[in-house]
Amino acid sequence: MTPPTGGVVAAVDLGATSGRVMLGYVDDGMLRLEQVSRFPNGPVPGPDGLHWDFTALYRHIVDGLTEALRREPAIASIGIDSWAVDYGLVHGDELLGEPFHYRDERTARGVESVHGAAPFDELYRRNGLQFLPFTTLYQYAVEQRLADADVSLLIPDLVAFLLTGACSAERTNASTTGLVDVRTGEWDVELAARLGIPATVLPPLVDPGDRLGALQGEARERIGAPLAVIAVGSHDTASAVVAVPLSTPDAAYISCGTWGLVGVELDEPVVSDAAREANFTNEGGVDGRVRFLHNVTGLWLLSEAVRTWEAEDGATIDLPGLLESAASVSGDIPLFDANDPRLSAPGGMPARIAAALAEAGAPVPATREALARTIVESIAQAFADAVATAGGLTDRDIDVIHIVGGGALNRLLCQATADRSGLPVLAGPVEATALGNVLVQARAHGWFGGDASLETLRMAVAAVFPPERFEPRAG
Repeated sequence: MTPPTGGVVAAVDLGATSGRVMLGYVDDGMLRLEQVSRFPNGPVPGPDGLHWDFTALYRHIVDGLTEALRREPAIASIGIDSWAVDYGLVHGDELLGEPFHYRDERTARGVESVHGAAPFDELYRRNGLQFLPFTTLYQYAVEQRLADADVSLLIPDLVAFLLTGACSAERTNASTTGLVDVRTGEWDVELAARLGIPATVLPPLVDPGDRLGALQGEARERIGAPLAVIAVGSHDTASAVVAVPLSTPDAAYISCGTWGLVGVELDEPVVSDAAREANFTNEGGVDGRVRFLHNVTGLWLLSEAVRTWEAEDGATIDLPGLLESAASVSGDIPLFDANDPRLSAPGGMPARIAAALAEAGAPVPATREALARTIVESIAQAFADAVATAGGLTDRDIDVIHIVGGGALNRLLCQATADRSGLPVLAGPVEATALGNVLVQARAHGWFGGDASLETLRMAVAAVFPPERFEPRAG
């Protein structure tokens, strides 16, 4: 019997500011996405710090999946992806409180504790990760509830656990915890023990494409069918990179949303002193690929500035109109360091950017349009610098940059990145993360025939979602 060449799956795609449930249709290599639901997500202050409202998030997910099945009863499976590093602690079947948000200030206290036991130089050789103060192992160092937990589950794994009862850690997302050996892809239990992290809280590792189980219990009753849950690249960037239609062997990619993940795809990690000093990370990709990249603060800066202005005005700002006006700003554009850690917290972004510019002796833009232009150009410069560094560290002559995710819609950012890097930029697809989620599920069902490679999946993306090209301008 010939296996089917297509079908429909559901993708749960969770970002730091919103989440979605999507239907993904695959038909003889063709792709189509349909949004079923979209819901807000974000930090919630609590008496002990900044948390996620995971209870509400999970309710939105179940409601979205219920509606997805109502619309399309032929759903073959569900895949889940989200942001990295954050986790929920589980005892029995119960969640021990709402998960902490990675921007909570407690994470800074964990850095000193961890580096006292394992200096960063050693950590980099072991886990290959850039220094980020909110990496999971730093959070564990100040986690007072860890001893009470049976297991710690990253956000996509926690959702899968509540849906199916399966207790596991998908490998691409686990690689961001700082507790996975960069060479073997397995838990570094010796490091965990040295840091006082019980090995018992580290669940079994699974790979993208593995079947986790079927909906059970209350989730099955509410959603209405025993749908299968399949592991995808559960770190949203891992899913996004699956759907980057890499056009040359020396292409760089930027998965651009709240963050800009700037890098190249490798077969082996790079843990040289130069890579460590440049703060580049080696994160797990689908099919054992390595996402060699650097985190650059992305559209968070612009969205936070807009949020402040909207609060001041008491009205919604037309972002496309603001960016169109920003594109017409002439003269020298002052820049600031988009990665300045003082800009990482929410609130008062325009004033904090103005202070950073003034401190650097740069003029402070007098209008919102001019400040928006400065924000976009500063992000683009950070992107260009990271691309150049990635090429140098990997001995690659980068010849094109692919921008996927929400940033692909920001034509001003795409053009500024081309101008500042001196390289063509190919923008799109916008829905790269959801597409990557769908593609891994589809491949698991055999809809691309046999053991389709990532390159086969990417060819399907390029055929259906041809990118927009931005050429660098002189001057």
